[in-house]
Amino acid sequence: MEVLRFRSRPIVGGEAEGPAVVIGSLSFYGEVDPETGATSSGKSLAGKVAVIRRSRGSTVGSYVIYALKENGVAPLAILMEKAEPIVIAGCVLAGIPLYDGLPPEFFERVRDGDRLRVYSDGLVEILGPRKP
Repeated sequence: MEVLRFRSRPIVGGEAEGPAVVIGSLSFYGEVDPETGATSSGKSLAGKVAVIRRSRGSTVGSYVIYALKENGVAPLAILMEKAEPIVIAGCVLAGIPLYDGLPPEFFERVRDGDRLRVYSDGLVEILGPRKP
């Protein structure tokens, strides 16, 4: 597979590389266990690059993101179509890289387990499918 490159807007800087976990819509409060990093749909955010197209929910979601980091089960980075203030505040508190503004094509191409690399300037690469 060729490397696919996309541009995003850096909100909380940092670099990351890891497997993708793709989620269409998520509320951190009520749909993510801050102790394990597992979502109510059975996906794990721990040690993954979380691709979350949209988020919703309570302001407590910021503290859930912070708790994920404190419990060692946080995502390596979060990539979104449009980040909203709850996720931004949580990522700032936790120091989790956050990027948004990715084009619709990115969300159509990325799959669970794809290896992603995120650069501090906003470049996001899909390196290929998950290695066995």
